[in-house]
Amino acid sequence: MITSLGQAVLTEDSVAHLARERTPLRVVDQWLYHSRLYRAAACVASREDLELVQITSFGCGIDAITTDQVREILGDRGKIYTLLKVDEISNLGTARIRIRSLLAALEERASRTPAPIRAAKALEKRAKKILFTRSMKENYTLLAPQMSPLHFQFLQAVFEKNGHPMEVLHHVDAATIEEGLKSVNNDACYPSIIVVGQVLQALKSGRYDPNRTAVVLAQTGGCCRATNYVALMRKALADSGFDRVPVVAVALSTALERHPGFKITLPLLRDALRGTLAGDLLMNVLYRVRPYEAVQGSADALCARWSRSCIDLIRSGDGRGLRNAFEAIVADFDALPIVEKPRPRVGIVGEILVKYHPGANNDIVRFLESEGAEVVVPGLLDFGLYCLYDHKVSYDILSGSLGSSLAAQALISLFEWKRRGLRRALASSRRFSPPATIDTIARYAERHLSLGNQSGEGWFLVGEMVKLLESGVDNIVCIQPFACLPNHIFGKGMIRDLRRAFPRANIVPIATDRSVRRRRRRRPEDPPSDSPGPAPSGRKGRRRKRPRPRLRRWPPGYRRRRPGRPPCGGHPRNPSTRGRRSAPRGRSRPQPPKRRRSAGSPQGSLRDRSRNAPR
Repeated sequence: MITSLGQAVLTEDSVAHLARERTPLRVVDQWLYHSRLYRAAACVASREDLELVQITSFGCGIDAITTDQVREILGDRGKIYTLLKVDEISNLGTARIRIRSLLAALEERASRTPAPIRAAKALEKRAKKILFTRSMKENYTLLAPQMSPLHFQFLQAVFEKNGHPMEVLHHVDAATIEEGLKSVNNDACYPSIIVVGQVLQALKSGRYDPNRTAVVLAQTGGCCRATNYVALMRKALADSGFDRVPVVAVALSTALERHPGFKITLPLLRDALRGTLAGDLLMNVLYRVRPYEAVQGSADALCARWSRSCIDLIRSGDGRGLRNAFEAIVADFDALPIVEKPRPRVGIVGEILVKYHPGANNDIVRFLESEGAEVVVPGLLDFGLYCLYDHKVSYDILSGSLGSSLAAQALISLFEWKRRGLRRALASSRRFSPPATIDTIARYAERHLSLGNQSGEGWFLVGEMVKLLESGVDNIVCIQPFACLPNHIFGKGMIRDLRRAFPRANIVPIATDRSVRRRRRRRPEDPPSDSPGPAPSGRKGRRRKRPRPRLRRWPPGYRRRRPGRPPCGGHPRNPSTRGRRSAPRGRSRPQPPKRRRSAGSPQGSLRDRSRNAPR
């Protein structure tokens, strides 16, 4: 198509090596193809005889990272950026119009006085990071977007205990989503839109001073596009006028970012582990008991009371008291009065934020419980152990280093040893079951796919589903954002293989984004659908009935034609009734008229046959 317009076409790998200098990037350069694309864009930006046309596919979330970065590389040098989105439609009319528009713009620019290519000062300024210094540690407030309400209440106490004032952003509504859509590429995944929308909505509310506020985000450093959440956040803050707000990435690896004012110390890691264990325990016992509670709200009240106690123990640093509290929590929920009635058990797996965030998954836990189900959600610590286990797998079957593998195995052993008290308390109860180890989950996943699949939730998603199926949870909801390619492959793509191994498995994949809204179901306390409800808005009193249409009285002898019937009154499917006429009620039916026959046609004339033929 482009060559038919008289232009030569070069691919990105043919010009990527011609880039003169290394271009500063705002995003994390994760993939090999994207590295070539950025170098090719830098080469095009430095030459006057080259232009760039990027072709992407609809719904590809990874392209949302590259398109913004390529546009910045070209825009800061005064070049025109052209993007073509293609799908399975074979009509390329719109793409041809875009190419012709590009050529027309180039001809118009060539007719004017050619301007020199600008230096990439804006690109360097945008790629520069605002560091979180030591002087900011005591005066700045860290804003953390919500992910799991049960867990982040303890993590807030952990950060405050270690000298980092933090506030978790709980509020998520339609305005939050719209705020995120204004500043984030709409092809990006749904969690990034929620996270950016929460932070921008909080900063624009006026409750926080931008000069004394920082944003904290958790990072895994894997090959998922979530590693670029920090880059998306910085771009959104700069576009909204908050370019001086630092963004702190919380990750075990210092290869991503280093901030002088924030370091993951051993006390911080220990307290974070305690808070995560407390959240996992309360989530386990609460979801197990709440559908069966004899007194409505008793399970939530007991959970809130123990949450306050665990927060006080975490602030005081009483590890022994927290272990005793874990045993008391199991005992109290084990003794809570319940009503024994059979309920289907439904497990929830998927992308980490959508799985735990009630605002991102339309509060699927409450919805399933209102429909009469018991919900089973795996713990948050298992995801952290999965990220550590990937270092061991990378060394075993990929190109990982021995040092990273040994350090990851040491941390896994430490975390599992710290979880032994919680596992022992749950195993000794009557209603609850202990969580599986990460080695067990890895063995479950290895039955169906290689552990080298580490993008997104990777093999961990399959391992969680197998663990639920092995424990008797046959119904599973696999929830992930739209355009999350790894989770669609490891979630939806593995359903057939899992059903071969577990014939009773009932796995439902759900893809969610900003446009998905749960339709309200009728609650038990609502009036039945056939009972009269309240008056509609705008009308007062009882709803007036529509008047019945009056029956039209036909004049005597008038034969009414009905649709689908022949003019003579017969039925098209019953030739024997053809020729009969309907008579008024109370009168005798008249005789059918005689047909005129021609001498040459025993069936009658052509005029008679056309009159009697059904229409």
